[in-house]
Amino acid sequence: MATLLYRLGRGALRRRRLVVALWLVVLVVAGLAAATLRGPTASNFTMPGTESQRALDLLAEQFPAASGATGTITVKAPADGQLATPQGQAVVRELVQQASTLPGVVGAVDPFQVGAVTPNGRYALVQVQFATGGDEVTDEQRTAYEEVGAAAKAQGWQVAPGGEVLGGEPEIGSTEALGVLVAAIVLIITFGSLVAAGMTMLNALIGVGVGMAGLFALSGVIELTSTAPILALMLGLAVGIDYSLFITSRHRQNLLEGLSPEEAVGRAVGTAGSAVVFAGATVVIALAGLAVVNIPFLTVMGLAAAGTVTVAVLVAITLQPALLGFAGRRVLPRRLRSTVNSAAPGEPSDEETLPVEDRSGFGFRWARFVIRFRVPVILVSLLGLGLLALPTPDMRLALPDASTATVGSPARVASDLTTEGFGPGFTGRLAVVVAGDDAQATAAAVPQVAAMIQRTENVLAVAPPQLSPDGRTALLGVVPKTGPTDEATETLVHDVRDAVGGVKGAEVLLTGATAIGIDVSEKLSDALPIYLLLVVGLSVLLLMLVFRSLLVPLKAALGFLLTVAATFGITVAIFQQGHLADLVGLDSPAPLVSFLPILLIGILFGLAMDYEVFLVSRMREDFVHGDTAREATISGMGHGARVVTAAALIMMSVFGGFVFLEDPIIKSMGFALAIGVAIDAFVVRMTIVPAVMSLLGDRAWWLPRWLNRALPNVDIEGEGLREHLEEDRVPARV
Repeated sequence: MATLLYRLGRGALRRRRLVVALWLVVLVVAGLAAATLRGPTASNFTMPGTESQRALDLLAEQFPAASGATGTITVKAPADGQLATPQGQAVVRELVQQASTLPGVVGAVDPFQVGAVTPNGRYALVQVQFATGGDEVTDEQRTAYEEVGAAAKAQGWQVAPGGEVLGGEPEIGSTEALGVLVAAIVLIITFGSLVAAGMTMLNALIGVGVGMAGLFALSGVIELTSTAPILALMLGLAVGIDYSLFITSRHRQNLLEGLSPEEAVGRAVGTAGSAVVFAGATVVIALAGLAVVNIPFLTVMGLAAAGTVTVAVLVAITLQPALLGFAGRRVLPRRLRSTVNSAAPGEPSDEETLPVEDRSGFGFRWARFVIRFRVPVILVSLLGLGLLALPTPDMRLALPDASTATVGSPARVASDLTTEGFGPGFTGRLAVVVAGDDAQATAAAVPQVAAMIQRTENVLAVAPPQLSPDGRTALLGVVPKTGPTDEATETLVHDVRDAVGGVKGAEVLLTGATAIGIDVSEKLSDALPIYLLLVVGLSVLLLMLVFRSLLVPLKAALGFLLTVAATFGITVAIFQQGHLADLVGLDSPAPLVSFLPILLIGILFGLAMDYEVFLVSRMREDFVHGDTAREATISGMGHGARVVTAAALIMMSVFGGFVFLEDPIIKSMGFALAIGVAIDAFVVRMTIVPAVMSLLGDRAWWLPRWLNRALPNVDIEGEGLREHLEEDRVPARV
């Protein structure tokens, strides 16, 4: 693979104008396709096969009027008892009339007819039924709904439209651009050259542009969740910068060793590019592997992110060499350009002219320190990660509800007002679908079901049934005493299903946004151990191919598990338990979003393998060329520490920029990824790994002969490339 990429890199540099032109054409075409073919994104998370989804499908088939999105308008009078007066009732009825005539609305329910008024006569709930699902409600319809009640507000009433209909796409603003700015600063400091930093950033941005445009173009034919494009942007930007950084760094090193720009870029793509392809492949495999858990919206999220990573790899190994060709030796700092030996095009410098390697840098000093105190370093690192992981067993998963929305947002205002007047259970009502073979069977089953549910612990109220036109399907509203993400509500869902499971003559199904969230979270929790086992097994196999070793892959897998446990722990402590929540701008601690752990495992796996490969591959390279295990470990750290540090800081900056978004899902994803990268890069890979490698010594590279013969040689370190270059340099014999 290294030889193939070597030729690709040199070819891209020679035909750099054509390569750049082709990528710009791809970018323009993808942008035009995105502008013309882009479809809406989905804000709901469905799970085929669950009871809650079967209930929704049944409603859509037999009771379509009740299958659309619902809204709840919370009304608060200026004073207690005002809703009992004729004037107060007139205000509310006018509000109901206005809501029922909104575009897209089937009808609105008078709260006085259904008893949705508090005993103190100050709060009322107006139920609004839309004709279509939440994702099909247009922006114009949603805006009209949010503006309802203007006349009542003018009279001093509080009117807060809420409900699932308010779900929308998270907005990408200027705050996350701070992460990109920090990444640019890190690149400038790392390279000491505006040209090198600018070209690396430009290369990454073009790759992200192509990937995101292609994703939005496909959104017209596939259903994307609202978080999928943001995840793809987050990951594509981070790895795009990092992959270009790795290749540019190796190219600069080759130039300093006296190689011509063409030869330098060829070898950079052949060596660092091989590692980039492998690292990108691990990320893509891990993200695409989300499909094995058979959860549609998660599969789409994984494939969307995998697509942007694939584009980032392709851009790094083709466009980056072309851009480096335009830059020439200007990718080096000015003070070093004059020291570069002017070798003949395509030929390396003589060995005598190569500069003496400086081994006094931080990476070399840090490696010597870690090796000298390896046992205490390992123990302290394990203790620290263990302490961070302590909250992990308390992790709870749920889909976010309006109570965790940004303070001041319409959804949060409505949720807080409803909780204030009626209690938390009214913000997460359940819906029970009763479907019989005929109207008589349904009529007979409904009273039984209502009585069973009413006797269930933690049920506050059961609303009167709504019947379909043919009478075969009934819909009952159930109000719990606790909020949507409360553990007691989760228990209630299971208790209700157990209670009504024995009803004869009708099918009884429990659904609603709260029940859907619980079903999704449980399905994801069940899939988490399977996916973790898959990822760990994959890491061991891939690293065994790369490093021809048994102990190095096992060490890498155990390090990955430490990273995951510590990341989960600190994320739970902040986002669920609320410790230091103000530092990340979190208004309301809540259970973690249900798909965060499994996404985090997939993404961190790929990134952890990136750093493992870039550090340990140099250790193996020096070891097989005669260095002792200790010398190889120091060399690998010395050469890789600066680049890995820069790469980790860039990833942390990009991911951290998303912490400033108001959406709690994106905020938690950005934080968890940023802290996970920090833990894995600085604690696991740059501290524990060299300590353990020096402790293992030569045994780290042991592999049974039969297994060595059975495994294919992927040549990540470029050994085959070196042999190829040596053969080319030997003069032909006459």
